[in-house]
Amino acid sequence: MKILFISLGCDKNLVDSEVMLGLLASRGYEMIDDEQEADIIVVNTCCFIHDAKQESVDNILEMAEYKKTGKLKALIVTGCLAERYRQEIIDEIPEVDAVLGTTAYDKILDAVDEALEGKHFLEMEDLQALPVVDTKRQITTGGHFAYMKIAEGCDKHCTYCIIPKIRGTYRSVPMEQLIKEAEELAAQGVKELILVAQETTLYGKDLYGEKSLHKLLKELCKVSGIQWIRILYCYPEEITDELIQVIKEEPKICHYLDLPIQHANDEILKRMGRRTSKQELIDIVTKLRKEIPDICLRTTLITGFPGETEEQHQELVEFVDEMEFDRLGVFTYSPEEDTPAATMPDQIDEEVKLERQAELMELQQEIAFDTAENMIGREMLVMIEGKIADEPAYVGRTYRDAPKVDGLIFVETGELLMSGDFAKVTVTGAEEYDLIGGLTNELTE
Repeated sequence: MKILFISLGCDKNLVDSEVMLGLLASRGYEMIDDEQEADIIVVNTCCFIHDAKQESVDNILEMAEYKKTGKLKALIVTGCLAERYRQEIIDEIPEVDAVLGTTAYDKILDAVDEALEGKHFLEMEDLQALPVVDTKRQITTGGHFAYMKIAEGCDKHCTYCIIPKIRGTYRSVPMEQLIKEAEELAAQGVKELILVAQETTLYGKDLYGEKSLHKLLKELCKVSGIQWIRILYCYPEEITDELIQVIKEEPKICHYLDLPIQHANDEILKRMGRRTSKQELIDIVTKLRKEIPDICLRTTLITGFPGETEEQHQELVEFVDEMEFDRLGVFTYSPEEDTPAATMPDQIDEEVKLERQAELMELQQEIAFDTAENMIGREMLVMIEGKIADEPAYVGRTYRDAPKVDGLIFVETGELLMSGDFAKVTVTGAEEYDLIGGLTNELTE
């Protein structure tokens, strides 16, 4: 039996996909990437914003067409869209044989079995469930880095966000379970662990009565084979002195933090349901840069939130100009049904949202290009990602670059390097968001 697996959405969803792939591989199913040859197709969906929802629906409908040719025996839909719109999927897309909610991905083998027998399978576990799967994940990121989901769900209830309704409340994965997972990943050749959750900074509060991300990091640093640990999705108001200290002290932890702040105007932040003020954001950024001078800070913003005035937008522009974040992404506000923000008055025209997004990104482009220029002459440790075809050069990432969202460094060398290797590189040039460099030992000879 041949299975095609489509994973959409965020890296947290990708972890669920890799768990399901591991379960399917343990049963002996063959993974392929040709939908025309597939006996079974699994679509792990996202519905965080409208575009993600549309992409998920389009993929399901496209795959459903293969049921009509007779080759495809089972079409299975999992993930966030499946959790949120289970009945609509069943009612409106009869080609779908099985639907699994966000906490039922461990039932993928049961879903396949039932679907192949011609039965419809619907599995929605309690949203507070936290599946434990002993089978090893099947890593899809190339093998030298992997995401590790340290918690599920969220308690913040930001007014624009549907996540608590489709992922449940915040549940930390027990520390011993994560350490075991890290050891297994290291044994498979993983050298960089990227910690993800809806919010990593609250890790352990529900299990241990206190925020324990710093304790988890200390334990993960002991895992042999892991050389880099990167932390994403840190809510600024939850960053503790203990966390800052462990980032400073432990050489394996990348001096990189992802802080989703969303806006800088106090009124908009309050209406978003955020827990920070503009001054508090300035204070935490200032503190991080003082304590860890070479820290790379990434953030995300939402433009065009209901009621956002031009004056409030310009306040955000000035904030970005002053803060000079190393990495920054801007999303236009997407009204999601069943969220408070969707029914707020003064919804912004799409054209205005896009204009404001473009203004912010143009400003950030200037900041990023200047930052890249300032890196010239620095020696940096680089993880090699792969070779550039027909050229004596490789592509890699520095500690400042998370996979798929940040920049790259192109390393010019005639030496033989492998994906996952670490090399000392001197930066010799910058091209927009990316860097150019050569192996340090070659340059000094």
